[in-house]
Parts: sequence; C-alpha cells; structure tokens
Amino acid sequence: MSRADQIFIENVKDILENGFSDENLEVRPHWADGTPAHTIKKFGIVNRYNLKEEFPILTIRKTFMKSSIDELLWIWQKKSNKVSELHSHVWDSWVDEEGTIGKAYGYQLGIKHKYSEGMFDQVDRVLYDLKHNPQSRRILTNIYNFEDLHAMKLYPCAYSMTFNVTGRTLNGILNQRSQDMLTANNWNVVQYAILLYMMAQVSDLEVGEFVHVIADAHIYDRHIPIVKEVIENEQYPAPKLLMNKDIKDFYKFTKDDFKLEGYTYNTKKYDIPVAI
Repeated sequence: MSRADQIFIENVKDILENGFSDENLEVRPHWADGTPAHTIKKFGIVNRYNLKEEFPILTIRKTFMKSSIDELLWIWQKKSNKVSELHSHVWDSWVDEEGTIGKAYGYQLGIKHKYSEGMFDQVDRVLYDLKHNPQSRRILTNIYNFEDLHAMKLYPCAYSMTFNVTGRTLNGILNQRSQDMLTANNWNVVQYAILLYMMAQVSDLEVGEFVHVIADAHIYDRHIPIVKEVIENEQYPAPKLLMNKDIKDFYKFTKDDFKLEGYTYNTKKYDIPVAI
C-alpha cells in the first residue's frame, strides 16, 4: 500500500474523530449557492515523506499529476499570475477583471531582490545557492508578502518552502497556513515532491525527505461523506516516478518530463464542490 494513502487516512480520521467544528461560528468561505462553508479541523499537522522510498501519490483516489505539475510550473517556472497561462481551471474562482489572481503566488516568486552576488528572484536565488552554497541554512522562499496581501485575490495557502542539503541529499519543508484536505492535500504533496526532484536533479543532488507542515488542516462540511467513502477504498502499492534525466536546466522541465509507472488507483469519480 502507498505510504501517502496511510498518511492521508490517518490525518482525516484524526480530524473527523478529534477535530474542532466551526459550525456555530461566522466564517469567510462559502459555497457557490451562498451557504457558509463550515469545517472540522486540526491544528498543526506535520507529515514526512521519504522520497527515496516511494513517490507520495494517493491510490485510494486518483491525483491528476500532470495537472498538478502544470500549476507548479505556472508558479515556479513562469512565475505567473495570469490564469490564461494555466491549463486547468483551479483558479477560475479567484480571477480578477484583468485575468490574474493579483500579486500572488508566481508574481511574488518573480520579484527580484538585490544580493551581494547580484539581482535574483526567489527561485533563481534557490538555484544559485543549491549549486554554490549548498550547506547554507538560508535557502528558502516566502510568498506571504504582507505589503502585497491587499492586492491578492487569495492569500497564499502554501507560502514557504525551505530547502536543506545534508551531504548530497536535498530535503525540503513546505509550510502551509491552510489546507482543504480533500481537494488539495495530495495535490500539494505531489507538486512539492516534484519540485524537490527537479531542484535536486539540476543541482546534482539526490532527493531526500519532504516534510509538509499544515497549520489549519480541515475538511469542509459537504466533503465529509466523500472523505468517509474515499478512505474505505482499496489501497494499492505506490507507483514509480520516471523523470527525464537529461534535463539540467530548471526552466527546461515540462509536465511531460514526468511519468508514473504502475499507477493503480480507485477509478470512481467524485463530484467535489469547492469552497470559495
């Protein structure tokens, strides 16, 4: 069985059995029909995935890896906030009149800053340090820019990524302020695991451990019956990730450079509403 399945099942069972419900409180999120979207949540979940052992993708429910990578590249390669440059509809609910999500996500990663070595945006600084200062304890990105929050359609959920090299092994920590467990948990895990694989390959390092820290891990009220069904689905072994080993330039990767060998998953499709 997949370790990702085990972690997800443990997380949501804990939330359902021991979580805090905000059903009697006033909340910001709502459903498309205007009804408040309440949650049951746990604070401070920390999950660890050893990427040397297996690729962390769910088998109890399909995660669309190519689409998740496409969004990752939109943020980290294109450093874009233009929804037209994304090939999925995950951001459609947060588009402004100019077709962007405001000064959020990729926009923040693309802002250049001055260093003693020159001008770098956040992604290029990480790439530079992994090659030239791999033992640094300062290799990280942070897109929760308080100065620009007013100009973001949605405050960043996954807001900080810390990279740490131990010997020749690249590890990473993703900090996330908020996580919709059903719609986005494994989507984000797959994305940032892939990011570590990419960063490791172009930096001549080996991929190691991915740590996912979630401040507010929640399940929406209309998702609860679906979650209960999903975690009872049959589990399968984790697939093997195959990636194009010839690429040495971070900006040359495409979503088609990643494939899964032996990805068996539950084929049932779920109609999952998204809270906005």
